[in-house]
Amino acid sequence: METEALLNAGPPYGHVIASEKWRNSSLIQSLKGGAVRVLFEKQLGVADFHLPNKSCVLYVSECDVIAGNGYKRKLVRYRNSSSSLQELVLVENTRLSQQYFAAVQKFVVLDLGLTLLPVGGQTEASQLITQIVHGEGRENPFRRRPSSRPLDPLVLALARRVPGVGRVKAPALLEQFSSVRLLCNAAPAELEPVVGQAAARQIHGFFHKPTAAGT
Repeated sequence: METEALLNAGPPYGHVIASEKWRNSSLIQSLKGGAVRVLFEKQLGVADFHLPNKSCVLYVSECDVIAGNGYKRKLVRYRNSSSSLQELVLVENTRLSQQYFAAVQKFVVLDLGLTLLPVGGQTEASQLITQIVHGEGRENPFRRRPSSRPLDPLVLALARRVPGVGRVKAPALLEQFSSVRLLCNAAPAELEPVVGQAAARQIHGFFHKPTAAGT
């Protein structure tokens, strides 16, 4: 079927396939404001979004986290899906859900082996998705030299959002850490030679924010 082929191949450049349940959300409105074309599909399975860089997204909201362990069953189904796409998990790390974030991170990254990206809410999530969508298919302005490998738009978009990195240090960082998993799991000592001590601490802190009990 045409729809099935589109899902397997991913949407075309500049597009996102979204689950029908997101149609009236602020996230979708933000995506459209960022010049992203949204295609709605009722049969996305567990995933919430399919992106043009052959990845899919499951969104775990603040309410999901606070409500208890119900989201874990959904995450397991997501991990066990037969999709050939790279599976990403966006988790809302807010003032209310912060105390649970460490446990969610452990379950997603260590227990399931999935890639977790923390976001402050739907607006921030839409900004990240927009950066990924617009980075795919374009000539990368951060490519340093002809012999360098193209930088993954997903990792580039993520790195540019980290405090202390931005546009300037992102290319150097991604020459060393070429995947989201490597970047998330890097220790400050590994990051420091690339971006300096202050930025290394900020990057590590971005992915390992303290719980409310520790603040």
